[in-house]
Amino acid sequence: MEFFVLPSLGDPAVQQVVLASVIVVGAFALAQLVSRIVTPVVMGRWAARDGGGGREPAFPISATMRLAVALVILVAASALRFSEVAAQLILAVATGMAAGLLVHRFARYAGAAAASATLLGLITFAGAVIGTLRGLEPVLEGLNAAGLSIGSRRITLLGVLNGAIVIALLFLGTRLAIRLTGRSIDRASGLDHYQRVLIQKLVAVTLVITALLMGVDLLGIDLTALAVFSGAFGLAVGFGLQKTFGNLLSGLILLMDRSVKPGDVIVVGDTFGWVKKIGVRAVSVITRDGKEHLIPNELLMTERVENWSYSSRDVRVRIPLVVSYESDPELAEALMIQAATESTRVLVTPAPNVWLRNFGERGFEYDILVWISDPEQGVGNVQSEILRRVWVLFRENRIIVPVPQREVRLTSRPADDGGV
Repeated sequence: MEFFVLPSLGDPAVQQVVLASVIVVGAFALAQLVSRIVTPVVMGRWAARDGGGGREPAFPISATMRLAVALVILVAASALRFSEVAAQLILAVATGMAAGLLVHRFARYAGAAAASATLLGLITFAGAVIGTLRGLEPVLEGLNAAGLSIGSRRITLLGVLNGAIVIALLFLGTRLAIRLTGRSIDRASGLDHYQRVLIQKLVAVTLVITALLMGVDLLGIDLTALAVFSGAFGLAVGFGLQKTFGNLLSGLILLMDRSVKPGDVIVVGDTFGWVKKIGVRAVSVITRDGKEHLIPNELLMTERVENWSYSSRDVRVRIPLVVSYESDPELAEALMIQAATESTRVLVTPAPNVWLRNFGERGFEYDILVWISDPEQGVGNVQSEILRRVWVLFRENRIIVPVPQREVRLTSRPADDGGV
């Protein structure tokens, strides 16, 4: 049995198809030739009538003449009455194309919009095809007859057209369903922006998979031949893409339980920054240095993560400071609170506070405690601003910040009596 069967050129049906194709090509070639001969004559008369102004007519003379001549030849050729449906279909489609394009150009010249002109052209095309074939049934018969055999399966133009229509309808239906569900989810209360995006993505994936399964069923595609391939693919996914799917599921879980959200300030290992986005594979964390770290989603599920803005965005900053024993501690504490209060990023509530932590070797060891609500803007800059202001106030009020001092004592060792 031959796997790929093509019709023979000695078949009368094939000869009619070839003759129809030659007529179509010859019609458009002859129309091109006539247009090249007649168009200069028409343009010359137009220029003479215009008085030598040099303006070209707004109407597309050359293209319109080509289509008109080709349409006349094709309409005349339809009187041959081919007995083969495929030959009739070729001639009818060519006639419809010439008529549709001609109507489209006339409509555009008359000032119609592009969409309206296209619609008129399509209606003219369909009407010309059906009129040339004298009904719709020959069209279906011709589409079903035109095809080729591949193995035990025959592929026809009618089957290809049906498949294209099914795919187009499923595509449009899926797009419409995704848009409608997306609008419904956007109106849902109780969900933040990122949860709505997550649900929309999941719904879109579900609808696409459903449309694919429906398309396979409607088109009658046999998937039994792909059973071995699907098994091998599943095995490859299980071993090779294990980490990828683990990160994908971890990202979905992070978005669903809201433990880490875009905009949160987190610490993972040595990385401190704010979460820019949660992707399919990794979480993007931008540090204060402007570096963007891509941390795998699975790592945030298994490792310890500090989320500074999980339940509240307020963060307390601890600033250590040492004051000399020779200074007035009450005045030093008041000046430290004043310096912290003057910082623009320090919150008024809770108010800044100063704790005496220890009596150290060099002096009083204090902790200045302040609260900020924008940790993504950095912590070190707040500490630097407060310490600079503390230094100015201490210098104005003669509060001493002790400098580390070390005493080094040199002792001489008595010489040995015995000598060497």
